[in-house]
Amino acid sequence: MTLASSSATRSLEVIAGRFHPPDQIDAIDAIGSGNVNDTFLVRLARESNPDAFVMQRINTQVFTRPDLVMGNLIALGRHVQRRIASGLPELDGRRWEVPRVLSTLSEDRHWVEHEGQFWRSISYIGAATAHDVVSDCAHAREVGYGLGMFHHLISDLPVEALADTLEGFHVTPAYLKRYDCVLSAWPGANCDVDGDVDVDATRLSEAFAYVAQGRAGADVLEAACSRGELQRRPIHGDPKINNVMIDESSGQAVGLIDLDTVKPGLVHYDIGDCLRSCCNPVGEEVSDLSKVRFDLGLCRSILEGYFSVARAFLSSADLAYLPACIRLIPFELGLRFLTDHLEGDRYFKVERRGQNLDRALVQFALMRSIENQFEAIEALVVELTSTT
Repeated sequence: MTLASSSATRSLEVIAGRFHPPDQIDAIDAIGSGNVNDTFLVRLARESNPDAFVMQRINTQVFTRPDLVMGNLIALGRHVQRRIASGLPELDGRRWEVPRVLSTLSEDRHWVEHEGQFWRSISYIGAATAHDVVSDCAHAREVGYGLGMFHHLISDLPVEALADTLEGFHVTPAYLKRYDCVLSAWPGANCDVDGDVDVDATRLSEAFAYVAQGRAGADVLEAACSRGELQRRPIHGDPKINNVMIDESSGQAVGLIDLDTVKPGLVHYDIGDCLRSCCNPVGEEVSDLSKVRFDLGLCRSILEGYFSVARAFLSSADLAYLPACIRLIPFELGLRFLTDHLEGDRYFKVERRGQNLDRALVQFALMRSIENQFEAIEALVVELTSTT
């Protein structure tokens, strides 16, 4: 074993041993950069077939019904495996994997409850890497292809087969309502939640101004859905760049990970979130806001890849609302980061006080860059969808 000796490590060993024979477990290492769950790679030492699997502690404060999350993963996995087995010309011989939920050794269950915590394990997509920043347009196109293939594979999965495990997730008007409620109890821009002087008062005021500017369009997608113009479908829910696995040899997208947020929703949430996370070349944790920009070239490449496999099931109304979602999702995430900052960092994991405020300002700066190029974005969507 390559594990350090500690009570925390021992707990990880015990949990991993519920999914795989303990004598074959060689190492357990933390992986990923997620803001919600804790993720570990469990490496197996087997002479004939070295392998690994992913073990995750589900944040039950976020996912209050983890059993329903697991039900969604199992339903999605079975559906996708059937579709792949039937043969898909869109794959054209390409590798594609969907993480498979693992059962425990001694029980017919797909999760472990240990010391009040909820754990699950899934298969590991090997010889592939997740990236935090898009490297070039070829990479961007593969990210778009990955999301498009994911949507294509689940486009005929009945939405009734999935539980809504995060009610209100990506519903921007609900986040705005929550923000207004939190702000009404906020002691002022010059104080933080503990009543201490907040040196970030100026940046807070800037963030408040962004929200005031963006709130008028917060209901654009939900209102369209209420009118019947848009339909809810199965979605990933969090298809940011580091949830798209890229084959280390071919450079091709081979699957999407972090499927906890799979649920009924609007595909626009996924498309907007993918573009939000990929088209800002400096990433999400940058301190110099002047460097934050929405790269229209990367946007083109992502949408080209996406439409190459997902165009067929999108309606004319779906296409008409694509520019709106590109603007909306950075606003929504900035709003969520800001609200969490005001509440004392309860939802997103942080390494320091003020990190969620920094994250919010990055998203708002990205929103402004999108607004400055909005006519070009509209023209790009029309160009790509009229020739695809």
